[in-house]
Amino acid sequence: MHEMSLAEGVLQVITDSAESNGFTRVKTVWLEIGALAGVEAEAMRFCFDAVVKGTLLEGASLEIIATEGQGWCMACGKTVAIQLRYDPCPSCGGYQVEPTGGMEMRVKELEVE
Repeated sequence: MHEMSLAEGVLQVITDSAESNGFTRVKTVWLEIGALAGVEAEAMRFCFDAVVKGTLLEGASLEIIATEGQGWCMACGKTVAIQLRYDPCPSCGGYQVEPTGGMEMRVKELEVE
């Protein structure tokens, strides 16, 4: 389950931000996860709750913002929505779709004290 190491990474990013910006408690974390990022949202929630115990994030709410996958079809030249990395183009059916978005996972926003 690689979500555990991802949750630990999120904790580290937020802890570093707390040191730089002087906040002592996090109430809410908005985490943006792309459809093509390979991250299971429910597994991420479980792992997040496990790694934040005893930290400034303990008790924080995790809000996940799911973003669509996007790709550019080399066959028809269109930017299209895709659910999986190797999906065919919904416009022409071709399989030469280069992913262009939805591969990211990032901390979008924090509510802190």
